[in-house]
Amino acid sequence: MAERMLQFVRLSQRTPEKRPATLRREDFQEIYDRFDTAHAAEQASRCSQCGVPFCSVHCPLNNNIPDWLKLTTEGRLEEAYEVASATNTFPEICGRVCPQDRLCEGNCVIEKGFDSVTIGAVERYITDTAFERGWVKPPSPPREVDRSVAIIGAGPAGMAAAERLRTLGWKVHVYDRYDRAGGLLIYGIPNFKLEKEIVLRRAAQFEEGGITFHLNAEVGRDVSLEDLRSRHDAVLIATGVYKARDIALPGADLPGVVPAMDFLTASNRKGLGDEVPDFDSGALNAAGKRVVVIGGGDTAMDCVRTAVRQGAASVTCLYRRDKANMPGSMREVANAEEEGVRFAWLSAPESFEGEAFEGEEHVTGVRAVKMHLGLPDATGRQQVEPIPGSAYVEPADLVIKALGFDPEDLPAAFGEPALTVTRWGTIKVDHRSMMTSIPGVFAAGDIVRGASLVVWAIRDGRDVAEHIRNYADARDAMPVAAE
Repeated sequence: MAERMLQFVRLSQRTPEKRPATLRREDFQEIYDRFDTAHAAEQASRCSQCGVPFCSVHCPLNNNIPDWLKLTTEGRLEEAYEVASATNTFPEICGRVCPQDRLCEGNCVIEKGFDSVTIGAVERYITDTAFERGWVKPPSPPREVDRSVAIIGAGPAGMAAAERLRTLGWKVHVYDRYDRAGGLLIYGIPNFKLEKEIVLRRAAQFEEGGITFHLNAEVGRDVSLEDLRSRHDAVLIATGVYKARDIALPGADLPGVVPAMDFLTASNRKGLGDEVPDFDSGALNAAGKRVVVIGGGDTAMDCVRTAVRQGAASVTCLYRRDKANMPGSMREVANAEEEGVRFAWLSAPESFEGEAFEGEEHVTGVRAVKMHLGLPDATGRQQVEPIPGSAYVEPADLVIKALGFDPEDLPAAFGEPALTVTRWGTIKVDHRSMMTSIPGVFAAGDIVRGASLVVWAIRDGRDVAEHIRNYADARDAMPVAAE
């Protein structure tokens, strides 16, 4: 079958058709069409099957990418799905939201001059086909074991750990303060990147496999960490990080200056059919407004593209560095530019301006200063320095702060002062075992590593499941002390 591969010398890179920007601006549907069978096989055949696959090396899950590309080319899709799902709990989600241009595709050895293999689109095609043909099954253990785990957080890390432990026969209870399982996948990522049905069908499948979800259940309010420890053999903290990183500038507390997650959650809830008073009142709705988003990561791109779809009068992204230094996916930046977002590169906010309207002050603009790139700092990244006399005002009716996320004070929230945190506020763990300072309590995902990618959360969730099993095995192997 080797002659079917290495077709990059004959075939050009082709991604799935992208809906025209004029159409996709009008709705929240996913912007890429799906590969058909012929094009998926054709694009998979471009893989060079290199001996050291850098795509796998640079994938946080170390997915066996060349293997499932070859199987796709040969039409062996069920086997391709088995290989893809062996290392990834949610390949259908990673195929949609991973920044492949920075990970697998960005490290493809045929990228220079030939353009990389379209890995993400093929991954999505394989898994969507698997769902349609009934190949994706609920987690089903070969036998039940007399062990149980409480997982705090139904985001990607918690869900990945839940699936692994359920497959091992554990009784799995997932606690989440929200009313749906999925965490960031449901409330943070917009539909045009990840339609919510994709996430909800996995949660339904996990329930069918015996995983129990306790929704609207907040640890520290509805149940204590100590209660969970007494009921279960182990506890996993996988809450993620949601507290908005603020900006200490004059006027930051003006009405109309809002955190990114508040804005995205309101939009996603509205799309799910929920009642959202702050959206209906206009406080978290960009319709007809001049919108300025501050930040340059993927969350900022989610915000600008959501604002466009809500019918904003204008959308500007304010970023203090240039395009080449932007931390977000270049693919997302290109999509935003196509959809009409204006980027104010090398611009940093100094303050927020406001005016009184009907007795209440409201934001009217962002006072910004132009920056230039200076000498590299200790990390090698160029420093940014303000240009004297370059201040200007960017008009705005809605300002969205997309500056990143910090962890909440979990020891206080959980009522557990013994839970040790790092100087950044993340949960401190023994990285050999992923256990916290409290015996039998583990932590994984963003609450340990800080705000990161979905794919890293999945990796951490899968890893911590193995550590939890090893902990239980070692505990059960200890001799019982004589009375």
